[in-house]
Amino acid sequence: MRGYRGIKYTLFIFCYFFWVVSAVLIAVGIYAKVAKEKDVVDTLTIDPALLLIIVGSLMFLITFLGCFGALRNATCLLKTFLAILAVNVLLQIAAGAVGYVFTDMVMERTEKLMMKTIVGYREDGDLENAIDYIQKKFQCCGVESYEDWSHNVYFNCSESNPSLEACGVPFSCCVRLQNQTVLNTMCGYGMQQEQKGSAKEHIFTIGCLEKIIMWAQNNLLLVGGLTAGLLLLEVCMMSLAGAQIAWVQKVQRRQKKNEAQNRDERKERLWFPAFADFDGE
Repeated sequence: MRGYRGIKYTLFIFCYFFWVVSAVLIAVGIYAKVAKEKDVVDTLTIDPALLLIIVGSLMFLITFLGCFGALRNATCLLKTFLAILAVNVLLQIAAGAVGYVFTDMVMERTEKLMMKTIVGYREDGDLENAIDYIQKKFQCCGVESYEDWSHNVYFNCSESNPSLEACGVPFSCCVRLQNQTVLNTMCGYGMQQEQKGSAKEHIFTIGCLEKIIMWAQNNLLLVGGLTAGLLLLEVCMMSLAGAQIAWVQKVQRRQKKNEAQNRDERKERLWFPAFADFDGE
């Protein structure tokens, strides 16, 4: 019985933790959506707030099944929870295999997706902040190079562009000096007109896609450890759910067996005294 309680409450604690995390993700996503301007076009691929709401909602539903199923010994909910986790693990493994086999195709799709975020910069505050963070964090600019910012209507390098930022790049591309205390938000103005040799003295010229790949290659142990840890956690939760399902079904079979024995005993008690009286006569 102690082993069963350990399995039950360990699964419940795991699911409850991720249930709370999913609720936080939904709350943050909804807050970001409400705080946005109403005329912003919502697109799943380039809208961080919408992505948070969808991911959080899926996590909320899945972990709710695990929490309620574990707490109430509901085998139907536990089986659904187990099946969803199994499908999720298989999809993750398949995605990794496809990414490894079709690396060029994945890179091409990733590049197109990142280019869409470049085009949508300044149209979405959350997206703008995310791009600025990535460019500062990885010290990069654009997708393949700083010239990718010409695809954005505000930074497009054409004579017909009336924007003050024409032929420029966002301030997050700028190389920040060690003793610089005041941020110069105009540091990227006109940088697309500069040659790469002179531009790299003021801004990062390497694209973010290359920098992210380099970071992943230099931190293979960390990336592999996080991936393996996530899969191990999912497999652990699947094992706990499977163990609880097996235990509950075992108890239910035992109860049915005992109920059948009790019914047989009651029938015998009803019939045997009558036969005994008949023999006495």
